[in-house]
Amino acid sequence: MADDPDREPARIQAVYDEIADHFAETRAYPWPEVEEFLAEMSGVSRALDIGSGNGRHTALLADCADTAVGFDISRELLGTAKERMADDGWEAELVQGDGAALPFRSGSIDVAVYVATLHHLSDRGARVASLRELGRVLDGDGRALVSAWSTAHDRFDEYDGTEPKGFDTTVDWTLPGGETVGRFYHIYAPEEFAADLSEASLTVEDRYVSSGNCYAEVTA
Repeated sequence: MADDPDREPARIQAVYDEIADHFAETRAYPWPEVEEFLAEMSGVSRALDIGSGNGRHTALLADCADTAVGFDISRELLGTAKERMADDGWEAELVQGDGAALPFRSGSIDVAVYVATLHHLSDRGARVASLRELGRVLDGDGRALVSAWSTAHDRFDEYDGTEPKGFDTTVDWTLPGGETVGRFYHIYAPEEFAADLSEASLTVEDRYVSSGNCYAEVTA
């Protein structure tokens, strides 16, 4: 599928629509790196969670912004976010679409979170295009946190985290009945991650590896 990027949105949506309910059940808590990034945010008008899944990070954005938006390609995952929102009593807009073509005005987002999603795009051009879209929608003073799986993850013991390039792999999701659903991942080498951020014309304010993931705090 890596040689057919036009199929990317349909492929990713089909995978996550299929596993949505079980996937959402296993994603109860926000990541500490996201909590830390948002801890001192205040006076935020509009915040965006790209690849929002069941809304665990969208809920944090709802606490610090006038308007929070959860954006995901999977309609079924957005359904789980809607249920979570009703159960927990927070409010956000939920929008379905493709991260390589964000349906938001340029400069309309003050804060964004784009975690655990970029690595599902199997074509480098699509990954860079998606990062450019992030930069496009950020306000001039806007800030975003981006993450992707890293070669430093302990799942990949054969890599020491210093390789210049990452690699493609498939990670199976096992449903309760035993069926497995393959999910594409591009595992980023940290310097390769930095190169894609630069290619997308994002300014990196901070970059680090934590819990086996590449992270970057960026501005447009």
